[in-house]
Amino acid sequence: MDNKVMLITGATSGIGKATAIKAAQQGIQLILTGRRVSLLNELVSEIGKENAIAIAADATQLAELSVVIAQGVQHWGKLDIAFANAGTGISTPGTEMGDPEEWQQMLAININALLWTAKLSLPHLRQQQGHFLLTSSVAGRTITKGSVYGASKWFAYGFAMNLAEEMEEWGGRCTTICPGMVNTPFFEQAIDQMLAPEDVADAALYAIHASPRNTVREVFLTPTR
Repeated sequence: MDNKVMLITGATSGIGKATAIKAAQQGIQLILTGRRVSLLNELVSEIGKENAIAIAADATQLAELSVVIAQGVQHWGKLDIAFANAGTGISTPGTEMGDPEEWQQMLAININALLWTAKLSLPHLRQQQGHFLLTSSVAGRTITKGSVYGASKWFAYGFAMNLAEEMEEWGGRCTTICPGMVNTPFFEQAIDQMLAPEDVADAALYAIHASPRNTVREVFLTPTR
């Protein structure tokens, strides 16, 4: 995996941060993006400037994300792997009692940012017969009454399956990661039987390291009971 270049959105905490740290340890060069400049800079300092660059952006904004990818490719010379990890949840479950403004913010991140990342990275991935990964959720594979969040993750899962078929035409690979509840900053308090961000990072890197003979199209992770 030496000299592979990987983009990670939502890199400032949780799954994105854990994946960045583990990927750098395996010799992958990184393009890291997120909205919080200070956290990005701290992460690059931890990983090492020789292994990563940080470019702050709001992944829901196509123009901002375009700059990230352009500058990242200019710096490293190519893009082999893109991990569309940026995502969020909502505080009020259900449809009747839900907050439409909160839905809009969530859908912009969980759907639009995913689409923008794919749209902008694919031309570069095609050149390398590269790999696109995204974070969906167990909520995108199960039915939860009234869950708008779950519906956004069903979209992510379905999009990944369709994208995998598109990328297969030119030898690319696409993987959707479907974790159960993960101990990330979204949850104010950790609860029993949560996954750690590092568990999801391990799953992503497992898919990346898979033999070229196969594509890991889906990884479904749940806590061990």
